[in-house]
Amino acid sequence: MADELNPVTPETGSEPEEPIKQRKNGLYPGVSDELAESMKSGWADTELTGLEPIAQAGQTAARRAALSARFPGERLVIPAGNLKTRSNDTEYPFRASVEYAYLTGNQTEDGVLVLEPTPEGHKETIYLLPRSDRENGEFWLSGQGELWVGRRHSLAEAEQVYGIPASDVRELAAALTEATGPVRVVRGFDAGIEAALTDKVTAERDEELRVFLSEARLVKDEFEIGELQKAVDSTVRGFEDVVKVLDKAEATSERYIEGTFFLRARVEGNDVGYGSICAAGPHACTLHWVRNDGAVRPGELLLLDAGVETHTYYTADVTRTLPINGTYTTIQKKIYDAVYDAQEAGIAAVVPGGKYRDFHDAAQRVLAERIVEWGLVEGPVERVLELGLQRRWTLHGTGHMLGMDVHDCAAARVESYVDGTLEPGMVLTVEPGLYFQADDLTVPVEYRGIGVRIEDDILVTEEGNRNLSAGLPRRSDEVEAWMASLKS
Repeated sequence: MADELNPVTPETGSEPEEPIKQRKNGLYPGVSDELAESMKSGWADTELTGLEPIAQAGQTAARRAALSARFPGERLVIPAGNLKTRSNDTEYPFRASVEYAYLTGNQTEDGVLVLEPTPEGHKETIYLLPRSDRENGEFWLSGQGELWVGRRHSLAEAEQVYGIPASDVRELAAALTEATGPVRVVRGFDAGIEAALTDKVTAERDEELRVFLSEARLVKDEFEIGELQKAVDSTVRGFEDVVKVLDKAEATSERYIEGTFFLRARVEGNDVGYGSICAAGPHACTLHWVRNDGAVRPGELLLLDAGVETHTYYTADVTRTLPINGTYTTIQKKIYDAVYDAQEAGIAAVVPGGKYRDFHDAAQRVLAERIVEWGLVEGPVERVLELGLQRRWTLHGTGHMLGMDVHDCAAARVESYVDGTLEPGMVLTVEPGLYFQADDLTVPVEYRGIGVRIEDDILVTEEGNRNLSAGLPRRSDEVEAWMASLKS
């Protein structure tokens, strides 16, 4: 990584008060007047015209219109967020806030969408960093200058791409400080913007804005469904990639599996949608095992929970529990088939007009029946379910909403989400599991260390549901045949 001449970048909302400084331990003592003058000129005009709007421009405009209608007469401020330091002067890869990306399609750091009230509704402005200044040397001296991190759109270009009037975000904080009237802001992403509004907002009002934007994502439009299908399709290919290299994972560790899937995610999408869970052997009993540093051994199971995120931030979330050597043992198959049956019951309960909780209840009933049948807990099944005794081995809920967040719509009201009703366009996961910890003395020794989860992404349709991840086999015999075909 190159040693930057200067890592200091002016903060959003303020102009630099002094010249850009050199790094403390930089190799150059300074910038001569002659070099500074040279760097100001001799550059071609690279302004772009005739740019096409983003594919979802119509949808983002409709979303902003719905937001405007919900909060008439109020200024609404939705920030993208700022870069976060990873170590010293390096940053984590930036991912814009879901609320901002959902409403604009833009994904650049420091951006802010502002809806300013008017008699007719709202005036929309997207505030962005303009092109790097070549007059003051920012473009090559600043750690976030374009010669260091790449070209960004000019404000005029941004207007063409996103269909929203664009202004310089460095002027926004001062303008917000002087703003009057009711204001709401999405909190937690831009401390500078929040500071400018500190005497104008309340936590309760801001939470209403956050809840509205979360509930707006409960039902996906056609663009979103298409993006989720893209994410799932890439994820299916990522799972195929993993099966093809299980022998190499056996020679190394779970990290080989993680890296293999990550390659697919980065080549076909933006990233993984969450930390991949590549849990072999007893690690499958740890629900969010993301260390991925364990051994991959023939005869054990691999629980792979992973999803590709598209360039528009929509993520898949799929799990398969695979026999590392390609064939389930008798006990592994027994447990796997129980989870499969539970998932089948859960998926069947995903129908328009049904209660959201129905798929969870259906899956949990099947699992409770099996653990009673196996003698792990005393029945009857109704007693087990009433007391939640199955949870020792099922542990988690059977699914969640899916979208731009892997656990999407999390801020929605309970009555709209878990106590709500399923509608066409909702996308959720169905993912029952059974986990028998290696140190669980209440189960037979042959159960210990076996963890199984099967997860698919289910779209609620007018007729019932559609399994977006049906491209990956689920039934145990089909899984074995699929793995054999990929290794042949």
